[in-house]
Amino acid sequence: MLIRSKRVWVANKFLACIVSVKEDKIEKILPYDADVKVDYDFGNDRVVPGFIDVHTHGAVKYDTLDADEQGLKRWAKYLPSEGVVAFLPTTVTQTEEVLVKASKSVANVVRENDYEGARILGINFEGPFLDVAYKGAQPEQCIVKPDIEQFYRFQEAADGLIKIITMSLNKDEDYKMTRELASQDIIVSIGHGGTTYEEAILGFANGARLMTHTFNGMTGLHQRMPGQVGASMRVRDEFAEIICDGIHIHPDVMNTYFKSKGPDYAVMVSDSISAKAVDPNDEFYLGGERVYIHPDGSARRANGGLSGSTAKIIQGLKTCVVDAEIPFSYAINSCTINPARLLRIDDRKGKIKANYDADLVVIDDNYEIVKTMVLGKFLYSRD
Repeated sequence: MLIRSKRVWVANKFLACIVSVKEDKIEKILPYDADVKVDYDFGNDRVVPGFIDVHTHGAVKYDTLDADEQGLKRWAKYLPSEGVVAFLPTTVTQTEEVLVKASKSVANVVRENDYEGARILGINFEGPFLDVAYKGAQPEQCIVKPDIEQFYRFQEAADGLIKIITMSLNKDEDYKMTRELASQDIIVSIGHGGTTYEEAILGFANGARLMTHTFNGMTGLHQRMPGQVGASMRVRDEFAEIICDGIHIHPDVMNTYFKSKGPDYAVMVSDSISAKAVDPNDEFYLGGERVYIHPDGSARRANGGLSGSTAKIIQGLKTCVVDAEIPFSYAINSCTINPARLLRIDDRKGKIKANYDADLVVIDDNYEIVKTMVLGKFLYSRD
């Protein structure tokens, strides 16, 4: 299959060229004026790598904790409509029984591999090893101290699919669990905790590699107490999630943060819940608590506190570039190559490059999805 556009994102710039796709891989990149018959000519529409969402709880009335395999498949099938080609179903804090059941459900779908849509790359565990004082929407009664044996029970149920876990490092004595998980190549993400600046720096030094939805559910930035936000901004070569819906973080703060992290370490996430892409007047829950969808699209608990989002990654890209005035290279990297680098799959995903997976998104100048290709197949078309 030959795909031509005047704007293809290759080598960190837009280039007029032809992308040759063979089966599920990008075979080669040809000159724009090559003497070949193309299958698709997208004119001036932009062709970019497929988006990867590493922190998303659900959509289309499905939540990871539902442990409903058909619901998970429905979610995966939906995601290419917003440009997402791969994702990590994400839990929230709950009882061990609920988390084990959810983990087994995701593992069964991955093992059987009979689903269509965005590919499941693993599981993201948000909790239960958090700090009650910074719990956000996490159910307090289910928060527990770091317990490596309990984690391994979760991992066994998940068939080894847990790739990321959020922990409050001020609760991890001597960073023992952080070091243990890092030695197993499991990404420890600092979040939902009262972790100080100094504790966060030591957390990175002991193996943590990520910050969970930076600015939300953590100690904030103060001129004399930098907190977790300050640690994330200061340690520029460690990854950090950021919700780019313009609600969780003001666009001007997003601009400052992206400039601090540079083009290679910010990771855009949706943090979406089951309310995404369905009637906002329906009844929704996260972690057992009722969530209400407001006219601005925000998901909030009865007390007004934010509780996940209904954000789409393509909307986040637009907010970054248009509202926050972030350079396009920074913004597109945050939802393509940066999450791939975080997961250490950047040798096959996150770029439009020969021998990489044929994961492509075509977007117009209004940031609307025209087409999405997952592993060489167009799984979403606007028309």
